[in-house]
Parts: sequence; C-alpha cells; structure tokens
Amino acid sequence: MKNFLAMVFLLASTANAEDRNKWTGANKPLKEASYLIYAGESGDRRPPTNTDRKLAIAIRGQAAKEIFDSIGPDAKGVSCSAEDGERMRSKGELWCSYMPSDGYMCFLGFDLRTGKPHSGGSC
Repeated sequence: MKNFLAMVFLLASTANAEDRNKWTGANKPLKEASYLIYAGESGDRRPPTNTDRKLAIAIRGQAAKEIFDSIGPDAKGVSCSAEDGERMRSKGELWCSYMPSDGYMCFLGFDLRTGKPHSGGSC
C-alpha cells in the first residue's frame, strides 16, 4: 500500500512535461484532497466495521490534472454525467475525471484489511 501511494504522489510530482527541466525530486504539497474510511462498496458506503475498512481518497485541482494528464488516453463511451465536455481516464484502480463545471478529480482507494487497491469512488 505504501508503494502504491508513493507511486501516486510521484506521478503527481513528475507529470508536467513543461517543468521537466525544473524537476527537483521534492514532494509537492497535496492541497486539495479528502479521504473517507468506510465499509461496503464505493457506491454503497456504510460506517467502517472491525472486518470491513476501506480508504477512499479524492484528489482535486492541479495534482488531479497532473495525474489525469499522466494516465491518458480518454476512455471511450464512459461518462458519469450528461455534462458536455466531460472526460474520463483510468489505469487499473486509479480513475480521473474532468468536467468543465467542476475541474479535475481523481479517485483511488485501498482495502485497509488486505492492502489491495480499489477504485475509491463511483459515479
């Protein structure tokens, strides 16, 4: 699980091609993120229990844009809304969206009992 989080934060810090010459290897602050510990499934969340605890992480803003740009191309025929201009991208259990009205957002998650990754969000 630590390796996966490190990979996500590394992706966020290295994705911007224009800044490659300025790359320092230093972590960037993650300013717009939230998390939830819950039981159940992403679309049917309940309070966590002793046997079912999952972590969902939502990242917004510049970090989400850098991750979105790193995991292209756009998914075809997939949408979560009827908004014109919506775009979706995913790699494994990491998925991101762009909506003109709401900007960039990425979701990832982990089963805290097994350490296995999961999507961390749903439409």
